[in-house]
Amino acid sequence: MSKKCIIIPACNEERNIAAVIAGIRACCDIDIVVIDDGSTDSTTIIARESGALVIRHPFNMGYGAALQTGYKYALGKDYDILLQMDADGQHKPEFIPKLLGPVENLECDVVIGSRFLEANQYETGPLKTFAIKLFRQIIRTTTGENITDPTSGYQCLNRKVFEFFTEDHFPCDYPDANVIIMLHRFGFRIKEIPVAMLPNPQARSMHRGAITITYYFFKVFLSIFVTLIRKDKRTVEGHGGKP
Repeated sequence: MSKKCIIIPACNEERNIAAVIAGIRACCDIDIVVIDDGSTDSTTIIARESGALVIRHPFNMGYGAALQTGYKYALGKDYDILLQMDADGQHKPEFIPKLLGPVENLECDVVIGSRFLEANQYETGPLKTFAIKLFRQIIRTTTGENITDPTSGYQCLNRKVFEFFTEDHFPCDYPDANVIIMLHRFGFRIKEIPVAMLPNPQARSMHRGAITITYYFFKVFLSIFVTLIRKDKRTVEGHGGKP
C-alpha cells in the first residue's frame, strides 16, 4: 500500500487553513503537512491545532521554496505519493481521490488538476487568462503536450518526481509552465484531469503589482530558456522518466 501525504504551502492563511484541513479530513485519511512560508499571523498555530504537521520557514522564501521544503520532507519520510494543494481554499478536497488514482495505478508520474478540461464557472482575470493562453502555446510548441491549465497548483506526484524536484534546478519562486516543460524534457509522464476550483476568498494573488508581474514573467521565461538549452537531456531512469 502506498504511503501518501498532502503538502500545503501557506503564507498568512489564518482565515482559511483550518477549513482546508477540515475539508481534507472529511474526504480522506492522509498525512497533512503545512509549510508555513514565514507567516506573520497565526497560520502555524491554527494549522497545528487543526491536526496538521507544520514546517515553518523563519522568513518568506517564495512559493517554489515552500513546495521544495515539502518535497524534501516527503522524501526523507519515505512517502511514495505526494499531493500538493493551496492553502486559500480554492482547491476542492473532494477531488483528492481522483488526483491520487492515476498515480497510484501507475498510469502517469504527475497528475495536474485542470479548471479548463470541462465547462465550469471558474473565471480568471485578464492577465491570468493571457498568461494561461501564452503558457499553453509555449508548452505545446516546445513539447507537443496539450496542457490546458499550466498554472494549476493542484497536483499529484509520484516519488520519482518529487525526488527530482528536490534538486537545484527546481525554481524556488514561480514553478509554472517552466516545470511542465522540464518534466517533459526529462521523460516524465503527465496527465490532466478535470477539477472544479473556487475563487480565492480574499481575491488575493501571488502576482500583484506591475513590478511583481514583470518579475514573474521574467523568471518563468528565463527558467524555460535555461531548461531548453541545457545539454544534459538525460531521461531520469532511476529518477523516473521513460527508460
